[in-house]
Amino acid sequence: MSARSRDRRVYLGSHPILFALLAAARRRPAQRLGGTLLVHDPEAFTAALTRIGLDRTAEGTTGGAAGRLAGGDLLFDQHGEVHRRARRDLADRLGAAGVARLRPIWTELLDRRLKPLADGDPVDLVPLAAELAGTTTAALLDLDIDGHELAAAAREAASAAARAHLPGPRRRRAEARAREAAARLSALVSPGGGLATMLAVAAVNTTVAALPRAAAWAADANLWGYAGSPALADELLRVIAPTPLLPRVAAAPGVLPVRGGSGGCPVRAGDRMLLVARHAVDAPRRDPDPESPAPAWIAQLVFGVGAHACPGARLARVQLADLLLALAPFRPMVLRARVDRRAALPGWRSLIVRPS
Repeated sequence: MSARSRDRRVYLGSHPILFALLAAARRRPAQRLGGTLLVHDPEAFTAALTRIGLDRTAEGTTGGAAGRLAGGDLLFDQHGEVHRRARRDLADRLGAAGVARLRPIWTELLDRRLKPLADGDPVDLVPLAAELAGTTTAALLDLDIDGHELAAAAREAASAAARAHLPGPRRRRAEARAREAAARLSALVSPGGGLATMLAVAAVNTTVAALPRAAAWAADANLWGYAGSPALADELLRVIAPTPLLPRVAAAPGVLPVRGGSGGCPVRAGDRMLLVARHAVDAPRRDPDPESPAPAWIAQLVFGVGAHACPGARLARVQLADLLLALAPFRPMVLRARVDRRAALPGWRSLIVRPS
């Protein structure tokens, strides 16, 4: 199976209707459907995050979902100096020194969990990614929590929240389960408060979605010879786009530039903007190429841009690069893969690899 065909199964199995609709509209840089704007073009995508005032707590947005999960006092809905101070503190924790402090935690785990490959035995990369994510996140937040327990709680909270807010009639039972899952996670990370809850959800779910998908692509496309190149991690993250869709709501009017458009695409206050990151970075058409990677500003878009850029981008890149380096000596092949139909982000429920 080709790398692209296998990765496409993630979307067909987990979010088929949504991504079919988005794919059908991607030929236009930005398209209005009533009060919703579908944004596919990289320049329009960047402008939406840097030139349009955003409602950080609107229903159906990342910030709104985070507020429901963590009770309100979050990075997403803070303003002014409080917002800037919280972001600076998080940036310090996830800067070069912070990543260097955390790195021995996941490299030791990789050495231990990948040992069966040396004996010719298979390894499931999904539970490995979950343990890695939970353990690293607990250390990042200075919490004395078991990594498995934290990862399980964060994944269930995100999954329950996603199911509760699917389009259609209100799902009271799903909403109740989402509240219960959020409460369990909040209790688990209570020393860290609401910010810890939000960070746990974001860090765990993106890591569990990204690492196995990237490894599967590297195996199917036989990219192990590039494992020592920083460009491989960047290119794989660009193509898999762990958070493929960013829902945002405009707080003020503006204009999005569009290629070939004379006046751009007008944005009204209250418009919902679906920013399709995987289209902005040309993931559906351009395979990862470590020898001729996409421009850095394009690859960065999977992490957002400007004040809305993900502060964990450095951590994500280093973790993936270390996983690829740890796997490369075994040149693993995918033995079995099962899509996770319950996860908040497109990903594998199980991805078993064996040495070639």
